[in-house]
Amino acid sequence: MKAAAFYTRQPRHWWLAVGWLTVVGLAALLAPVTSSPPDFAQLSQPPFLNTRHWLGTNAQGLDVGQALLQGARTVVGVSVPATLLTFLLGAVLGSLAGFLQNTRWRASPELLLSILLPVALSVTIGPRWLGAQLLLLPGLAVLLWLGGRRAFRGWRGVPVPVDTLVMGMISLLDSLPLLVLVLIAAAVQRPSLSGLLILLSLTCWTTPARLMRAATLQVKALPYAEAAEAAGLPAAQIIRRHIWPNTWQVLLTRFPLTVAMLIGFETTLSFLGVGLPPEVPSWGRLLAGIRQSPTDWWLLAWPGLALVLTILSLQLLTQRK
Repeated sequence: MKAAAFYTRQPRHWWLAVGWLTVVGLAALLAPVTSSPPDFAQLSQPPFLNTRHWLGTNAQGLDVGQALLQGARTVVGVSVPATLLTFLLGAVLGSLAGFLQNTRWRASPELLLSILLPVALSVTIGPRWLGAQLLLLPGLAVLLWLGGRRAFRGWRGVPVPVDTLVMGMISLLDSLPLLVLVLIAAAVQRPSLSGLLILLSLTCWTTPARLMRAATLQVKALPYAEAAEAAGLPAAQIIRRHIWPNTWQVLLTRFPLTVAMLIGFETTLSFLGVGLPPEVPSWGRLLAGIRQSPTDWWLLAWPGLALVLTILSLQLLTQRK
């Protein structure tokens, strides 16, 4: 009954937004895997003049309609996984900051060594060898932890100011122009889909973390959370059973807006020729074709219209009754 009442209360523009996003999702699923060969007899063909190319062709003779479908798959394949990774990272860090604060967690010296040294090496190396770092640094962390257990046997744990560290990282990232930060990081690394997902996740997690931290502080003060803490339950168990089930709705309301933001970032990076490999079709790369053929208005109209409708639809999803 509640679900039926929810859907019947939604305004017409909400349903239009859902309909358009459904079209984009179907386009992403049904888009051809490989592009058709260029039609050199129909270079820069305007739309609606040829039954083979209803939406026209670009300067290389590639079909714009097919590029739109393949670009929809890139939009969905980048924005949705990146948003999920962003929310996962933000939820973990935000809930830890809100629950542990600055004195609750005492970390052993070997654990601090296994975390801080690989992080310092990663910052020193930079994003150029990101794939190798993801393979080698976790192994280095395990070796440091195993060796530290023998070297620091009998040492007491050190209080870790988790809240201060997380809020410091949030303040640092929020003080920088996000788009400029993403552009600089994308320009210095090798274009790849996995690298772009990791880059967007590591730069856009601050808002979910801030929301989760605030929600965790509210839930932590409730009687059942205080009772679980007084009973001596581990922090991970309290967060998993009592904090996350009562705070996930805070992130749910932010999800469409984050997807819209990441779509904008991916399109901007593709338009500038960074982030994704050149062979990956994208709405941004299709928009960039207008620089070679300024008179081909359809290269700007169709991907621009699809981009505006998608971002606007995601924003309308949050305007529910």
